[in-house]
Amino acid sequence: MENSTKLTSTRWILLAGICLLFLSGCKKEKGPKDDPGHLNQTNTYSSEVAFKWIDMQLRLFRTNATPIGGLPPARYFTYSAIALYESVVPGMPSYQTLSGQLTGMPAMPQTTPGLAYHWPTCANAALAAMSRNFFPGTSAANISAMDSLENSLNSTYKAEVGNDKFQRSVQFGKSIAQLIFDWSKTDGSADANAPYTPPVGPGLWVPTPPALAAPFGPYWGNNRLMVQGSLDGSTPIAPPVYSTDPSSDYYKMVKEVYDISQTLTPEQTAIALYYRDNPGFGGGHYLSILRQVLQQENPQLDFTAMAFAKVSIGIVDAGIGCWKIKYQYNQERPITYIRGVLGYSTWNSLFPAPNFPDFTSAHSAIAGVFSAILTDLFGNNYHFTDHSYDYLGMAPRPYDSFDALAQEIGAARLYAGIHYRISCERGVKVGGIIGQNINNKLKFKK
Repeated sequence: MENSTKLTSTRWILLAGICLLFLSGCKKEKGPKDDPGHLNQTNTYSSEVAFKWIDMQLRLFRTNATPIGGLPPARYFTYSAIALYESVVPGMPSYQTLSGQLTGMPAMPQTTPGLAYHWPTCANAALAAMSRNFFPGTSAANISAMDSLENSLNSTYKAEVGNDKFQRSVQFGKSIAQLIFDWSKTDGSADANAPYTPPVGPGLWVPTPPALAAPFGPYWGNNRLMVQGSLDGSTPIAPPVYSTDPSSDYYKMVKEVYDISQTLTPEQTAIALYYRDNPGFGGGHYLSILRQVLQQENPQLDFTAMAFAKVSIGIVDAGIGCWKIKYQYNQERPITYIRGVLGYSTWNSLFPAPNFPDFTSAHSAIAGVFSAILTDLFGNNYHFTDHSYDYLGMAPRPYDSFDALAQEIGAARLYAGIHYRISCERGVKVGGIIGQNINNKLKFKK
């Protein structure tokens, strides 16, 4: 009996060993192109792909004549940001698509259950497509730069994950980009410069020297809002009623602009020129600041995609809200009153005023929404330094809060002589309300 028991135990041990050898032989040896994780989430990847494409878009803003002022660039990087977010959100289990929340946004393609995707590859495909879509006529050098960036990242990604997963991810990113770009073409911006006859009368906007250009974007305020209700409660207090009486609020409002222009300090001049944004990034300056803040935080790809989308969406809606107000009041620029009423016929602002009405200041409104959303993301007591124009030899601008940034941007337009103080202060406030509406209404997390 004892020998029989030993024999049975020995057989079981031998059988178990044979099974282990069989399983070991069947298991494929891991190669360099094998997926290191079948279903890795977006938060396991760095923000490298997003940062590199943001840098590319900033290059495109700086080197193309297409964007005018702040509005077209804001559209470009906003739709790109949404495409980025939608291309990686399936790898973010606690987050949700923006389809159904953003006005008219179509349903997004679905990933195939059980199949793995490489989220940086999805993002690379989406951002490359969006950049080409918005700058089809850019220079050969820029086209080459975009090709080089996309191909360089793809070479790295394909080597990491293998062909099947790579190709699946590329196609998913491209399909997102195509839907988002098609959606962008229906937002009304194509009709923003339809024929328009400005109203005529005392205190109303007229083309200003030296260009005496026609008004830009008279119908931009009719564009489709990204978030319905984002403008709720943002209507500003009206500016003073037009008057040539030296004791009137209107006269004092304009006289302040003239007085400041006569006593500008070097620091005030530097602030005004810094936020002229020409030469520079135009409306892309806010994207440059966001890029620097995110680089300072160095978050993973999931947070960067969310922050890029949220901030950008707020900027687009603030621009629409601001343009509604501008063409509601059609208020003249300071130069018109200073020359025609105050009698300083050769007076000029520090640089020419943009070709659209004064009230409210667009830079200020966008700064207000930018501040409100970034404060929601990072807190108000946040130190950062804006190095956007180091390449132009301008000294960087340090800040201890996002509100301080917004206030300085508003002041910059007053120092430049192109806006009244109330246009700047009320613009910041309008933008801040829109930003809070975005914070409250737009839900990224489930």
